[in-house]
Amino acid sequence: MRVYYGYTGLVAELLASRGIKPGDIVTLVLKDNTILHGILMPRPVIYSTSQAIIIKLENGYNIGVRVDKVLDIQLVEARSAGKSLITSKTAHMGGDLPRVTLISTGGTIASKVDYETGAVTPALSVDEITEWIPELREIALIDVKELMSIFSEDMTPQHWGHIAENVYREITSGVSGVIVAHGTDTMTYTASALAFAIQNKPVPVVFVGSQRSSDRPSTDAVFNLISAFLVAARAPFAESVITMHATPSDPYTLVHRGVKTRKMHTSRRDAFQSINDIPIARVDPIKREIRITGRIFEYRDPSKTPTLRGKFDEKVVLIKAYPGIQEEIIDFLVDKGFHGIIIEGTGLGHIANRVIDSIRRAVENNIPVVMTSQCLFGHVNMNVYSTGRRLLEAGVIPGGDMLPEVAYVKLSWILGSLTRDVKEVKEWMTRNLVGELNERHSLKLYPRWPHE
Repeated sequence: MRVYYGYTGLVAELLASRGIKPGDIVTLVLKDNTILHGILMPRPVIYSTSQAIIIKLENGYNIGVRVDKVLDIQLVEARSAGKSLITSKTAHMGGDLPRVTLISTGGTIASKVDYETGAVTPALSVDEITEWIPELREIALIDVKELMSIFSEDMTPQHWGHIAENVYREITSGVSGVIVAHGTDTMTYTASALAFAIQNKPVPVVFVGSQRSSDRPSTDAVFNLISAFLVAARAPFAESVITMHATPSDPYTLVHRGVKTRKMHTSRRDAFQSINDIPIARVDPIKREIRITGRIFEYRDPSKTPTLRGKFDEKVVLIKAYPGIQEEIIDFLVDKGFHGIIIEGTGLGHIANRVIDSIRRAVENNIPVVMTSQCLFGHVNMNVYSTGRRLLEAGVIPGGDMLPEVAYVKLSWILGSLTRDVKEVKEWMTRNLVGELNERHSLKLYPRWPHE
């Protein structure tokens, strides 16, 4: 059977007879008198037995039309210049390219359009990923593993440990980097968990997601994935990072330190922002350039030997201080046997004075209580006002400039992997382990939205 740019059978014969190639602008005349204008797309080989023609419409959407519904196809403008948009599966798969493993945990990032149904389906084999994004073949030797397929809101500390074990296994196998495809809503939690769980990393662990699914013309999936592979394969740092769009358009992506990042918008493509830090790097997927823009905490060094400490305590809670908060909440957590409490306090690190006695009781029961700020930017400073000083006297651990969610992950990790002793927990919580704490802040750490 003849194969023509992924097409077979009648479609291949029709396109070849007209000299039409992927990239050309065409007009499809359907038997029901519908007329469609667009760019002919190459057909993914995995669907090559289906007799459909795929075109990208002027609005940016791709559609597949069965050949038995097509009356005629006309070449409007030849733009392909005879160059195939699909290369062979073995192209760029040898030589000295670095090895990168993509681990999928769920979300829309590792998916593509199924032109049979119009639905977005997982693209989890090497062939599928490279048919979808052929540029990746020129960046790295790729392996793909589907670890789980869950919504990011369903992630638990147990899942973090499972992901850490598998990433550690890939790192110790000698890869140049590991990419974790993850839903965006809780990506900071998991990226922070991997930062703590795998110490002395020789290569980067790159978290990537997408705000728009691959069936939308505004999708950020391809742009983000190419950037993630560039970072995993070539970046000079070896940290747990998040790589996502920098602006609503497509000029470049930013690499954020996982423990210093928050998703700041529900739907914008540039939803992620570094907090109390600046992005580590700026990536241009088109030019395939990585420019370092911030500090590097851990450098890439293949000679380093990583250590896995991937246990997380699930009996840790994150609560928000608010007007009217009741001390019974803390008492309930103590009575139910929780092991650690993170408070997202007001301002410099405060909570209502009426709650302090309950907090003291928690500490006396060997339950560490850590104070962060819901302001996000800036430091906790509990020595300024009397409330803060009373909290310190009760045994509260100041969380510095850590994000509340990062402090939650760190405490869960310390209690699960290191110690349950409150004094030792305080020493670990106030120690900068992976760049989660900044002692000094400059004005440039407080940018205007979206990014300066």
